[in-house]
Order: sequence, then C-alpha cells, then structure tokens
Amino acid sequence: MQTPDFVQLSLFILALVIFTPILGRFMAKVFDGQRTLLHPILGPVESAIYRISGVDRSEDMSWKRYAVSLMWFNILGIAVVFLFLRLQGFLPLNSSSLPGVGWHSALNTAVSFVTNTNWQGYAGETTMSYLSQMLALSVQNFLSAAVGMAVAIAFARGISRASSEGIGNFWTDVIRATTYILLPLSLLFAVVLIGEGVIQSFSPYVQVTTIEGGSQTLPMGPAASQVAIKQLGTNGGGFFNANSAHPFENPTPLSNFLEILAIFLIPAALTFTFGSIVRSRKHGWIIFGSMLMMFLAVLTVSLVAEFSSNPTLAQSTVMEGKEVRFGTFGSTLFAMVTTAASCGAVNALHSSLSPLTGAMTLLNMMVGEVIFGGVGAGLYGMLLFVIMTVFLAGLMVGRTPEYLGKRIEAREMTLVILAILAPSAMILIGTGISVVSPVALSSLANTGPHGFSEVLYAFTSASANNGSAFAGLNANTTYYNLMLSIAMFVGRFAVIIPALGIAGSLARKKYTPPSPGTFKVDTVLFGVLLIGIILIVGGLTFFPALVLGPVVEHLLMLQGRSF
Repeated sequence: MQTPDFVQLSLFILALVIFTPILGRFMAKVFDGQRTLLHPILGPVESAIYRISGVDRSEDMSWKRYAVSLMWFNILGIAVVFLFLRLQGFLPLNSSSLPGVGWHSALNTAVSFVTNTNWQGYAGETTMSYLSQMLALSVQNFLSAAVGMAVAIAFARGISRASSEGIGNFWTDVIRATTYILLPLSLLFAVVLIGEGVIQSFSPYVQVTTIEGGSQTLPMGPAASQVAIKQLGTNGGGFFNANSAHPFENPTPLSNFLEILAIFLIPAALTFTFGSIVRSRKHGWIIFGSMLMMFLAVLTVSLVAEFSSNPTLAQSTVMEGKEVRFGTFGSTLFAMVTTAASCGAVNALHSSLSPLTGAMTLLNMMVGEVIFGGVGAGLYGMLLFVIMTVFLAGLMVGRTPEYLGKRIEAREMTLVILAILAPSAMILIGTGISVVSPVALSSLANTGPHGFSEVLYAFTSASANNGSAFAGLNANTTYYNLMLSIAMFVGRFAVIIPALGIAGSLARKKYTPPSPGTFKVDTVLFGVLLIGIILIVGGLTFFPALVLGPVVEHLLMLQGRSF
C-alpha cells in the first residue's frame, strides 16, 4: 500500500464518523414525525400521499398487522416487476427493441429486486429496456430499502415502548423513509455522479468507430439516477453488466470513493438513529464501533492477501480482474464494503481476488451482513446478535437477561435462533444440493475448490440478500434462477418476520429498571463480547464450507497449484 491508499482509508473512516450522527439524528426525527428542514418542501408531498392512498398516519399497528402489510406489499411488488419484465417488448422507452425477459429470469429478477438483493443473472444493457430499468427495477431499489429501514425502526420501537401492542405504522414508515431520506439523498448524489461523468440520457445506443477502425455499440441510458439509489439503498443492481466497473457507471477514482461511502452512509447512521429511539446513544455508538472493528479486521486480512506475493503467478499485487483507474486498494476496499453492506455492487471481478480475500467476502455475508449491513437489514440483523449476547451474558451470571429494561426470555430467543438459522440453512442446503447435481455443475467455469467457491458464493449472496456475483458461474439457467429465488425470498422474510415478532413481544413487556446485576450494553466489554459471539456463530456454521473452498485454494496457491 502507498500513502494515497492510507489517506483514502482515513478519509473514508473520518467521513463515516462525521456523517453518522448528522444523518442519524435527522432520520430519528423523520421516523418520530418531528419537523425537519425538509418538511416545508416535502411535508405537503407526504400529506398528499396519505390522502391518495387512504393511509391513516396516526394508526398504530400490532406486529402481526405490520408483518401482514409488509408481506402483501412485497408480494405485489414481485408480481408487478415480473409483469413489467415479461411485457417489456410491448412497452415504450425500448429504443433497442429488446424482447420480454424469459419467465424464470423475470421471476428471479423480480424476487431479487423486491428483496433488496439485486442479484442479476443477465446483462442489463442487452436485456432491460429503459422503462424496465426505471419503473420496475429502480422503483424497487427505493421501496426495498425503505422496507428494510421500516423494519429496523419498528424493532427499535419495540425495545423503547412498554406495555404496548403497537410498533408503528408500516405504510407511514415506508413513505417517510422514501420521501425524506432516500429520494433527497439520491437526487443529490445523482447530480454529483453526473458531474463526475456518469451518463444520464434517454438516447438510443450509439454506434462508434474504434481506433482500429472497427465498429462498436456504446450503451446509453439513465444510469446516474439508478447508480445513486443502488449505492445509497445498498441494492447493488448495475445498470450495465460490468456494474460499478463500467466507466459509464463509475468513471473516476473520486466517483469510486463516493460510491463506496454511499454504501455505508445510511446503515452506519441507523446505529445513531437506533440509539436515539431507545434513549441510549452510547449503546448505539457501541454497535457502530463493533461494526467498524469487524470491518477493519476483514479489510486488513484482504489487503494483506492482495498485496502479498502469489506463488502461482510469481508476482504480487495481481491486477487481473481489477480496473486500472481504481487499483488494488480501491478494488479491495469496494469488495469489502459491498459484501459487508448487503449491497452487491462490484467494481472488480471477485473471482480474480486472492483466495483469502474471497473468503473475507464470503465471511462478510455469512455472518448475516451485520458489519453495517444493508439499509435497515444490517441493524435488525445486528440486534438479533445483540439479544443473543445479552442472553448468554445473563446465563453466565445466573440471572434473567435484560436488554435496555426488557427481559429476554424463551420466546425472544426462539425467534432469534430461527432468524439466524434460516438464511444459514439456505446457504448450506442450496450449495450441498448443487455440488452433487449435474444440472448445477454444468454451469461451473472452474473445477476444484474454486468451482466450489463459485456455487457457495452464489447461494451465500442470494441468502444474505447481497446480490454480488463471484463470476464464473452461469446462473441464468432455470435451475439456478429458481433455486436462488427461493434462497433470496427465505433469506429476506425468514429474518424480517421473526424480527417483527421480537419487536412485538418486547413492546408488550413492562420496563424493568436496571439493577446492580444488569449487564451493561453501553461498554467496550459488551462490544468485544458481541464481536466474539458473531464470529463464533459464523465460524461454527460455515468454517467447514470455507475450508473446502477458499482456504484449500489458498493452501494450494502457496504450493504453486491452481485449477
């Protein structure tokens, strides 16, 4: 690493620390219904949406009604996106006359974007019309992120309230998240990206003559607007097939830095929002610090691996699969951020990363993507581990565990275990079935441990609702489209429903004042214990799978062997 790399990392962390309380405080006011600087402009818009939709903003929903509203909203979203993609050949804004998307690819894409996964088994510029990109995919980039934020806020309310049946209003939370947070930030960021050279146009594709005298087709389209929300909403779906490695999506080192920062911006700020809602900002900072420490740990391992000698290639700092304008550091930082944050955007070929770096990308997702995680999803995922940590700490001292004045009992722990095990089971079961199925193995580009990593990465990315691809695996087949659709759906809603159940259970409980035996959750000791629990659970669950893939590949690489 060189001095500019250290400067870039320092600026990244500094910006994250500075923006976390600023944006976090603003979001706390938004979800509490307080007046903000944007209310004079957007307040009438919010009120108009309520009038048109018939939503009663003052209604307080039980967790079951909140969950039912959420599920119907998402099921309807899947149906709408599916129909858009199937019928796009008959719809306007299709200058390249692209046909409708095949049924299994359309289903996979619909589930993918509604669940905030944005897994793409297709090339955007040769598959999706401008209308599909905007009204089907970009709309879900906003809505899926808003749903994640709504669940995180509902979880926080469940902890902060006492003897209450309600955890908020799903429709109000989604509308406020979209109107006051996601739309303004995306508009501002899109303008910045356009200034950096990201295209935003409805022009048809352009035919140009290359230097060698050949002909080349340059894809056009409204890319900047989608890039802004795909990063801020931790969606990750690329307008072009090369995603953030494409010069029309990510043209400069500055745009690369800003896109990386945008991925972590809202997930980090939500820790401060959470601390404000539960009236323990110090606890919110402990959660933030735990996330940051884990991120720096996996980033350090990855940077050491990427800058170390590769005996197989007889060189260090391998640039295969990386963009020269970003370099090894910019590519590695992006890979760690996008897999830690449930984003899925990529600016390098993850299959070409060193085996240990590939292992870190997998680990980021396998632990539930709680290292900041997706918008909202990272916070409620982390809170599941927080509750588990409090429960285990209570067992150590032989007393009923308490978390911020609420007793943690069998019901809550059952739901915690269910939410943690469901996506883990999808990863391991899906991978296990695929590595013994000829129809699945026929899609592999590599054999040996690297081929195993291709399959493992696909199901990890889908089940963790990340969406990034390891590459090398032809996943646009009937088998993988259907299997990964199931993994994405279960990975999203088998976590959300238990999380809302926990919120409802805690909201009904009475507040218990802290006593001398209460384990404090706003100390560094709690942060260390929390990190330990996350790593132990992830290690026990996925260590054998990681050994079969990237660990074995790393050991073989040291002997100069490859597959």
